[in-house]
Amino acid sequence: MAEKKHALLIFTKPPISGLVKTRMTTEYGGFLTMEQAAQFYKCCFYDVCAMGMEAIAELQQENDAAVAADPSADKITYDFFCSTTPAESVPKVRELFEEVGPWYMDIHYLSDTGSTFDEHFNDACQQLFDLGYESFVAIGGDVPTMPKGHIKQAFQWLDYFQAQGTPGFVQAPCQECGTSLVGYSFNTPIDHTGIYYNMDGRPALDGYVEKLQAAGIPSAFFDPVADIDEVTDLAHSLSCMKAIREAAKNQPLFVPHRTLNWCEFMGIQISTPPNDNHDPRDYLDGTGEAPEGDVPARQEDLSPEELQRIAKGMTAIQEERQKGFEYERGKYN
Repeated sequence: MAEKKHALLIFTKPPISGLVKTRMTTEYGGFLTMEQAAQFYKCCFYDVCAMGMEAIAELQQENDAAVAADPSADKITYDFFCSTTPAESVPKVRELFEEVGPWYMDIHYLSDTGSTFDEHFNDACQQLFDLGYESFVAIGGDVPTMPKGHIKQAFQWLDYFQAQGTPGFVQAPCQECGTSLVGYSFNTPIDHTGIYYNMDGRPALDGYVEKLQAAGIPSAFFDPVADIDEVTDLAHSLSCMKAIREAAKNQPLFVPHRTLNWCEFMGIQISTPPNDNHDPRDYLDGTGEAPEGDVPARQEDLSPEELQRIAKGMTAIQEERQKGFEYERGKYN
């Protein structure tokens, strides 16, 4: 029986007024005060941590049951880490957890260092590997709609890649070509250098893909999850959180109650512009007059000659496709 350790890593800043989520404040075109932005982030952070703990607790229970049923199965320990910077921020983050504690899982703390976020990310990962962790999965503290399933499947995929002898990589994008989840193993030949801090405008997601392709690293991809930096991000996530709460009546979903309750307590409402830029459905449905301009004709309005011409064109297209299929098949026969 092999024993190994996995780490869930949460990056955060202390939720101090003027330090977090400033792009949603009135000073930068938003609608929150600096203090409200800090309160909002605190709620997000608590929800993300609670979700993450639930995810790895479920993984721990599943592994404990597997080992009990088969003592030769690998024994895995899942630990929860929180990383912040500078080192003076660690006590502040510790106090943050203690405000609503006790938590049902031990919380381990790191202080990441560097001159860019790439370096900070590399440093935090290396600290975990130096502590003997085989793999990690990292997320930020501002993704309250992150599904538990993403965390669980990320670790499962990393275990799968290791079992195949091909150390792998896992990622989920955010809404802006960046990432909301990243993970890999100690022997995966990859790091974050040049990913988030680059001068050529290449998106972080594309940067990881380039590294994966260059090194032949197998990867797993998960559905996008939005982080919340801008007012529009909040609008999207708030609508999603309401949908999650409703769907949780039937699905085993984690509901980010703290963030959702805070938004509702603050009276934040989401609205969109009137949908007056729509297709002329009345005409398409045959219930109104045709609008001016070029509108595709309905089949019943076409002459027999026009229908015959269209049919011949479609037949020619099908014939060309068939030739292509036959050519492709011939390459492998």
